[in-house]
Amino acid sequence: MSAARCHGAPSRSLPREGGRRPSLVLAGNPNVGKSVFFGALTGTYVDVSNFPGTTVEITRGRHADYDIVDTPGVYGVGSFNDEEAVARDVILGADVVVNIVDAVHPERDLFLTLQLIDLGLPMVVALNMVDEARRQGVVIDRDLLEDLLGVPVVETVAVEGRGLDELIARVTEARPGHADHTLESDIVEMAVRTGSRAEALLVLEGDEQVAARHDLEPADARDVIYTRRRTRVDDIVGHVLTTTDEGVTFATRLSRFMLRPATGLPLLAVLLAAVYQVLGVWVAGDIVGLTEETLMQGVWEPFVRGLVERGFADGTVVHTLLAGEFGVLTMTATYLVGVIFPLVAGFYLLMALLEDSGYLPRIAALADRALTGMGLNGRAIIPLILGLGCVTMGTLTTRILGSKRERFIATALMAIAVPCSAQIAVIAALMARVGGWYAAAYFGILLAIFVAIGTMLNRLTPGVSTDLLIDLPPLRLPRIGNVVRKSSAKVWHFMREVALFFLAGAAFISVLQLTGVLDAIQRAAVPLTVGWLGLPAEAATAFVMGFVRRDFGAAGFFTMGLNASQLLVAMVTITLFVPCIASIMVIVKERGWGYLAGLLAGSVGGAFLIGGLLSRLLAVI
Repeated sequence: MSAARCHGAPSRSLPREGGRRPSLVLAGNPNVGKSVFFGALTGTYVDVSNFPGTTVEITRGRHADYDIVDTPGVYGVGSFNDEEAVARDVILGADVVVNIVDAVHPERDLFLTLQLIDLGLPMVVALNMVDEARRQGVVIDRDLLEDLLGVPVVETVAVEGRGLDELIARVTEARPGHADHTLESDIVEMAVRTGSRAEALLVLEGDEQVAARHDLEPADARDVIYTRRRTRVDDIVGHVLTTTDEGVTFATRLSRFMLRPATGLPLLAVLLAAVYQVLGVWVAGDIVGLTEETLMQGVWEPFVRGLVERGFADGTVVHTLLAGEFGVLTMTATYLVGVIFPLVAGFYLLMALLEDSGYLPRIAALADRALTGMGLNGRAIIPLILGLGCVTMGTLTTRILGSKRERFIATALMAIAVPCSAQIAVIAALMARVGGWYAAAYFGILLAIFVAIGTMLNRLTPGVSTDLLIDLPPLRLPRIGNVVRKSSAKVWHFMREVALFFLAGAAFISVLQLTGVLDAIQRAAVPLTVGWLGLPAEAATAFVMGFVRRDFGAAGFFTMGLNASQLLVAMVTITLFVPCIASIMVIVKERGWGYLAGLLAGSVGGAFLIGGLLSRLLAVI
């Protein structure tokens, strides 16, 4: 692709070989501004999106005497995905590499920088977004960074065009930097076989495609090389980066408060209290009281029963299925519209506000130390929080975790001790009836169980967990349009999915009722539900419904007239009970049948054991 226009020529230029223009390749992590550089230098517009099919298609342009090439945003060059492989091959053929580094996140971006330096490529580093870094109180010693890397470093603000002229002017100073000296002997030995220092390093790092080009077996030194490279990055950042409060914005100050345990934990506690007030008191109490009791039970159910009874007598099969105690047109509609919808809508609205504000990644950073004791890092807070929305969604999201061990632990924690949003909504509505102390006791017990299970799994699960590497976006006021779009889309998707399970579950329970199986289950479970848990016999019905959907099971306790102690026992037990069918299917797909068998045995046994012990403790108190 040719450029639409060119800027003025630099004072010096790289020598041409056979009349060919020297190639200047832009390389960097995703979202560092490479495409902005490309557009500013060549005058050619490039979509800055990192979705597949955009920057993967290499884009070329011209600036004065140089051919400019844009590469996909990558965290490293290799053959581990298509973007890395494309970037690798373009970079290896470059005359000069301009490595663009986000000045706000040098601890992340310099990992790629050091890999490019170890490859022995002539380089210039563009330290981009220095204005944003200064607003966040991040100061980088450019001169010292240049000395430590051994390549020219230029400060830029690409969106404003600042520093671009200096960058082009210093391209002629491009040179290989200070490579890792501990790799030299291995690289020299391998380069005899590959004919290239860069490809020798890639073979040592386990690049299968490059090794195959030379009929070699990829080496297994990647972990050692990467660990040392991470240590070098940390050392460089420790020398060149300082933080200051001078001139920083209020958002930056607030962000720092959120990340410090002494101030971040109280802020998080205040936030959680506000969430409970909104979701557990206002929505679950006032709004659900209107939608469930006034609208659905007061208007809808009598209307539907009247219609059904015109054609089918009370007690018939059709009447029971449509308008009976578990009728698909009565109870199901009441729970879906009167209870689940307002509570899930409130939950997703609050989550969208936190996500759009940039607070969720800070919760991850704050939680990192606590989760380390459970074999996880702060990144695991993302699937865990998503698990609060839907355990199925959270289980799928465990793919972002760095090791099989972490995925094993996180999946078990969500399936056993993390209630989904719909279940939280129903439980919040129920606990609001008995006061804040019992609600606090419920969440306190659940937290203790969560920590105990995580700590136990950390000790028993083999393998090694990974460290936290996460970006912190700037704090900002949520955009109402974004919040509404995100939350409404998630609510619609959730309600569409949950409606099918509720309808199927209601029909299933009605069939059990009509065939007498439900009564048989209740009688068989009396020693467990009545004798051990201290609950009414019909609690067995709620546990059966809980297998269909967790929130369906919790909702089954709505009409049982439980006292405060019974309600606490019931909610703890149903939360720890088996995950719903949808979650089970995903768990089998992600973890396998053996994992599921152990999980079900642990969750069912643990739920009834803890529920019974809690019942006896409350009886004594």
